Amino acid sequence: MNAADQVQSVDCAHALASVVTLVRQHFPAATANLTPWRDDPFTRLWEETETIDLAFHFPGWSPRLQCRSLLLQLRLSSDAADFLPALLGVVVRGMTFEGERWRLVTVGDWEATGSHLPQKEQMVHLHEICRDLFLLFPSGSSSRENE
Repeated sequence: MNAADQVQSVDCAHALASVVTLVRQHFPAATANLTPWRDDPFTRLWEETETIDLAFHFPGWSPRLQCRSLLLQLRLSSDAADFLPALLGVVVRGMTFEGERWRLVTVGDWEATGSHLPQKEQMVHLHEICRDLFLLFPSGSSSRENE
């Protein structure tokens, strides 16, 4: 679900702003988009209320990342009693106009998969972002500390 639609508390808004700042520290040229999904009936059929989705667009093609945009999906616990739900996992996708080029999921070995993978130095940045995201939110069951 679009990040802009998911903000229900001041704590959540602060965490979301911290996510944007964190990603921009690693990729300063990226522009944040808090509403990456269209608001139409077809898209709403696939809506996942347990995720916060945001995108980061580059001014052009990023050869080091092999994409034009990063789609970041934060999978959250569904415990509605929490002001800031726990982060259960992160999915980062490298996107182009043609679709997904690669994917990094914080489950298992945190290895990227796809047709055109980012350079190793960029993978280090992506892993650091994911580790730091787990520090922004309350503990979830999928965080990985030894990466």
